[in-house]
Amino acid sequence: MRAVVAGAGIGGLTTALALHAAGHEVEVFEAAREILPLGVGINLLPHAAKILADLGLLDDLVARGVATRELVYFNRLGQRIWAEPRGVLAGHAAPQISLPRGVLQSVLLEAAIARLGADRVVCNRRLAGLSQDERQVTGRFVSAEGETSRPSADILVAADGIHSFARAAFYPDEGPPTYSGRILWRATTWAAPFLTGASMIMAGHQDQKFVAYPIGAPRADGLQQINWIAELRIAQSLRREDWNRRGALEDFLPRFQDWRFDWLDVPGLIEGANAVYEYPMVDRDPLSRWSHGRVTLLGDAAHPMYPIGSNGASQAIIDARALAQAFGA
Repeated sequence: MRAVVAGAGIGGLTTALALHAAGHEVEVFEAAREILPLGVGINLLPHAAKILADLGLLDDLVARGVATRELVYFNRLGQRIWAEPRGVLAGHAAPQISLPRGVLQSVLLEAAIARLGADRVVCNRRLAGLSQDERQVTGRFVSAEGETSRPSADILVAADGIHSFARAAFYPDEGPPTYSGRILWRATTWAAPFLTGASMIMAGHQDQKFVAYPIGAPRADGLQQINWIAELRIAQSLRREDWNRRGALEDFLPRFQDWRFDWLDVPGLIEGANAVYEYPMVDRDPLSRWSHGRVTLLGDAAHPMYPIGSNGASQAIIDARALAQAFGA
């Protein structure tokens, strides 16, 4: 079987690797001119890590991230509420891995290029059209300069994100994503390790929360790269479809200014970041179906989720395995 994958994000690249491992021919098209290691931190939950382990990627991911030991909940005063082990310490077959999102995508990309071939991962090609009949599907991919590629295949997997062209083609009246009433500010900061040095913490409550976890080993000076998320309930966001806009400290730091605990200095962590990004929490309503003939949606194109709890990336990885298993059956 020949497959074309639209999108070289985590879902798209994992799908390409899973289909290739199952013996299928795969080609990936990505809208960006170059796939760069962008983004802040991310968590791979054990069920997703196990899938990547089966693809031979686990050792590389663990070496470039942190195997999370525990998840600890605190109140807004920094008082401990509850702790639980994570990953293999909780009895899972694979660890929970905290690492930079760009590192995860780089590991997937390196594997895709090595296994599929460098000419099978094509950048600067955005999905802009598709047609299908009983024999094949043809995608129309367009470059920023207007150049067009028209690959044909047995299936086309649209892993082209929350603003998916394919989803809009099948559901043209859906409208914009739905805003949840909450905004996340996300960044990474080099700081002293806290708790075990491999702990993930959640402090606060539903309307005001702070999450932090390390995403790499301490460097020579003893500092560790800490990924953090500050979350606030904000009644209205007029810019809800922009997820890479720089955030302003004055919009959220005052609410966390007195969160100085004996085990973590929250305002110090916030102020120590080089750049902060603002992420409105949005999703979409469920669809009645993801597959239409020889085209199927995957990951955020199929079921976008709030960017918390490691939902999106882990579910996209599960999608990739499920799709490969479905074709194998």
